[in-house]
Amino acid sequence: MNYNEILAAARECIGPYCKACPVCNGRACGNAMPGPGCKYPGNVAARNFDKWQEICVNMDTLCPNAEPDVSFELFGRKFTAPIFAAPLGALDMHYGPKYKDQQYNAILIKAAYEYGVMALTGDGVDPDIMKSSVVDMVKYNGIGCPTIKPWNKEFVFEKLDILNENNIFAAAMDVDGAGLPFLKAMNPNAGSKSVEEMREIINYAKMPFIVKGIMTPAGALKAVEAGADAIVVSNHGGRVQGSTPSTAEVLPSIVEAVKGKTVILVDGGIRSGVDVFRALALGADAVLIGRPILNMIYGGGEEGFKVYMDKIVGELKSTMTMCGAATLKDISRDKIWLGK
Repeated sequence: MNYNEILAAARECIGPYCKACPVCNGRACGNAMPGPGCKYPGNVAARNFDKWQEICVNMDTLCPNAEPDVSFELFGRKFTAPIFAAPLGALDMHYGPKYKDQQYNAILIKAAYEYGVMALTGDGVDPDIMKSSVVDMVKYNGIGCPTIKPWNKEFVFEKLDILNENNIFAAAMDVDGAGLPFLKAMNPNAGSKSVEEMREIINYAKMPFIVKGIMTPAGALKAVEAGADAIVVSNHGGRVQGSTPSTAEVLPSIVEAVKGKTVILVDGGIRSGVDVFRALALGADAVLIGRPILNMIYGGGEEGFKVYMDKIVGELKSTMTMCGAATLKDISRDKIWLGK
């Protein structure tokens, strides 16, 4: 199956909220909740997509003719590309009944590992979601990154015990989920985390720890202070808090503030290899992609994941060739044009 055939197949089994659009630009879903939308005014996903498109790339083909190298090293492991699968949750409610979270994650973890990248998986009120992800990751040398909600500290430690015992590659927390109602109803210390609480959680983990949901330089510096091995610039908390800027808009100031003190990943609206190039040129080390991968898995399972990755990696390599970047390190700020 090719990309368009898989997308067409996805439309037959996804929804009714997600439309498996030809381009996942956030317009058809808007503020549809349940669904892939976000809180009023429902423009967070669309703004993410649009702002990447405003960045132009600078062509330069007066350079040595070489096959671009897109391999990427994270926490001492070499990956095929700087493109990882973002965590998604409550799939049957938001995207259609074909998959429960556990079934989707099992396909995603295997497909990502076999491609040479990594899946970040979601969390939920059902403890089995994370536990089943761990079981699947263990089958593939522990490669994966369960993303834990900002539950109360004691519950977070229980989850980290499972990851520690099974030598999972990395752990994450999506701190931008702090406003979720089921967290607000939990006591004590569920939801937002102080730097001290975050440091205690990170120190408890025996693997690299990623803090996801950073949208300001101040937030990035607090994550660094807490000891984060990586941060994810992400506004998916926009599902609970609308009217946020795009990740493309805030990324440069966060990169400037952090100054190489931690790894920076970016999530939100990245839909092509050109977008990946733009993100790396703005200073990100790697990217996360969620909903387009979900569409491909709904339409084609493991094959869908491979077809999508081949597409986006091919686009990244083509852009690197046309812009004179032989390696990821060559994708510098001067490779893009931001306008006036």
